[in-house]
Amino acid sequence: MNRFAIELADIQAARRALRSIILPTPVLPATRLSAELGGPIFYKAENTQQSGSFKIRGAYNTIVHLSPEEKARGVIAPSAGNHAQGVAQAAQLLGVKATIVMPERAPLTKVVATRRLGAEVILHGATFDDAVAYAHTLKEERGLTYVHAFDHPRVIAGQGTIGLELVEALPDLQQLIVPIGGGGLIGGIALAVKTLLPHVRIVGVQAAGCAPVPASLAAGHPVTVPTAHTIADGIAVKRPGELTLPMIQALVDEVVTVDDEEIVMAIAHVLQYSRLVVEGAGAAGVAALLSGKVPVQPNQVTATILCGGNIDANLLMRVIEYALVRQGRYLLLRTSVDDRPGGLAALVNHVASTGASVMDLFHRRGMWRVPIDRAGVELILEVRDEEHTQAVIDSLERAGFHCERESNWPL
Repeated sequence: MNRFAIELADIQAARRALRSIILPTPVLPATRLSAELGGPIFYKAENTQQSGSFKIRGAYNTIVHLSPEEKARGVIAPSAGNHAQGVAQAAQLLGVKATIVMPERAPLTKVVATRRLGAEVILHGATFDDAVAYAHTLKEERGLTYVHAFDHPRVIAGQGTIGLELVEALPDLQQLIVPIGGGGLIGGIALAVKTLLPHVRIVGVQAAGCAPVPASLAAGHPVTVPTAHTIADGIAVKRPGELTLPMIQALVDEVVTVDDEEIVMAIAHVLQYSRLVVEGAGAAGVAALLSGKVPVQPNQVTATILCGGNIDANLLMRVIEYALVRQGRYLLLRTSVDDRPGGLAALVNHVASTGASVMDLFHRRGMWRVPIDRAGVELILEVRDEEHTQAVIDSLERAGFHCERESNWPL
């Protein structure tokens, strides 16, 4: 008897069911990351999948196998975003009515996208747990079929089809890094990969702000963490599944965590050097590599799953700004000028002579403790790198502008 909820044959069957539905997403060389870390690294770009994430795989494989009566009644699912779009799209393809319950503060981008796919979206509660509880209530009231985000055999099998594609694209694969939320993605992929390539080392990655898997592995059963605080909302699941945790225990070699700053820098790295947009969950594996938490050996073929690309535009703007500051491309300086006509112009002209570009400027008087004959100035400058930053500061100091650099910006 199989010790897991599924076996390889279930994943292969799911692939047949999905053959005309999903995109076989590309496996792309991560050229810059490979050069930095000294080993060949590849991205499985599920962010290019229909609806922007891998979720369509498990959702469609589940809904397509429902009975005619269940399809006629409709399906319901709680979601913070990606599962919502996967279920909505699968239901639309199959002519099934979908109801999605999302937290009231779910990203607007994901709410709008889910509605455009034809689903009824209900915003309820402050947290994902509130949405889950209300979805169960509606399930009973309306007689709907609940489509779990991760803890269901057909969902796990659908996600496992990614593993089949990886093995075919990278037969020399030696190390695989997979983000973990509830465990459906890594469970299905790990079963497929370990069955076909048993030597592959599989590493799971959780966001440090919501990481129940390490505690669950230590306890030997699913453990719930009290809070979920991370920009990686796609993997912000406070408790792993009853079906998925045993798969992680048996098939995953290590689980690491990454913090939000590491995730931010990973999002920016993938955008800058691979021209791919990923959300926080999609960048978790890259964050583990960049931070050194998952080392890469020379000639060790490594891959990671870019599992989603549905990042809110406003958040992406903040991520880019944050990364540019950390990379030394933005500089925040405070100084003062003579409070007379031409005083501010002298400062701005001198900044221009250094090759820095003024992105923003705040001219203040009474708010700063400066002499009565001077005015405080706060500058946000675009610079080339840290060396250029120091050259700008040194030049301003020589010109008589005493500068204070804000090193903890943005907060």
